[in-house]
Amino acid sequence: MLDVCLLGSGGMMPLPYRWLTALMTRFNGSSLLIDCGEGTQIAIKEKGWSFKPIDVICFTHYHGDHISGLPGLLLTMGNADRREPLTLIGPKGLERVVNSLRVIAPELPFPIQCVEIEGARQTFELNGYRLKAFKVNHNVLCYGYTLEIDRAGKFDVEKAKEQGIPQQYWSRLQKGDSIEAEGKVLTPDMVLGPPRKGIKLTYTTDTRPVDSIRENAEGSDLFICEGMYGEKEKAAKAVEYKHMTFYEAAQLAKDAQVKEMWLTHYSPSLTRPEEYMEDVRKIFPAAKPGRDRMSVELTFE
Repeated sequence: MLDVCLLGSGGMMPLPYRWLTALMTRFNGSSLLIDCGEGTQIAIKEKGWSFKPIDVICFTHYHGDHISGLPGLLLTMGNADRREPLTLIGPKGLERVVNSLRVIAPELPFPIQCVEIEGARQTFELNGYRLKAFKVNHNVLCYGYTLEIDRAGKFDVEKAKEQGIPQQYWSRLQKGDSIEAEGKVLTPDMVLGPPRKGIKLTYTTDTRPVDSIRENAEGSDLFICEGMYGEKEKAAKAVEYKHMTFYEAAQLAKDAQVKEMWLTHYSPSLTRPEEYMEDVRKIFPAAKPGRDRMSVELTFE
């Protein structure tokens, strides 16, 4: 099961009713944060989740509304006497940006590892899930992220019995372990059926519609996508500043055949995103206007 919470759904500046961009996921005792805008700490507290299990923080890019909450979050973690290492992932320049922000958070009781994304796409294996970073099209270097959790095939009792595999090894093989026993190597594929559908989440913001989003979002259980503008007359502005309209996001969701889409990263001038959803759902019916602390549990079928 993957817990997903859109902590903040605003772009550019925080509002009394809307924090800046941040997404948090929880899986198997580990928490991942994507972006850390102003107000992220408050949103986590309001949600009732904990800072302690956050072991990876990813950044789409380094505009202030996506990273300005980081120094305060690091200080809070330090004040909670955190000792475990923290991994930060982001575009080239990450270490320079983080070190600059840490002028106001210089002494921390835990180590920080900065991992800069190389090239147009890169895959990371972390804490039981796969994280794929893919380049999008903003006016600075910017990446989207896809999180995938694999699910092994179903355990086949008859298959195990036919091969004479002792029952004492079944549980470990089902968990994916290979075992040396009785002079031979037992592997999971000997007792498991074909892989089953896993869980897939895709998050992208601050970009024009591009093929890399369609390709990486394909078949996602949840697609969280920037919708900077709902007003159709702002389509030209979206092109100029390399953002997206609600309708462009909906078309991406349709093309990628995702199960559900949440819009996020609204312009401060957009106070009621739900007013535009009727036209959005004509393009992609399973679209929802994201809001702060909107949550879902994604489970295996």
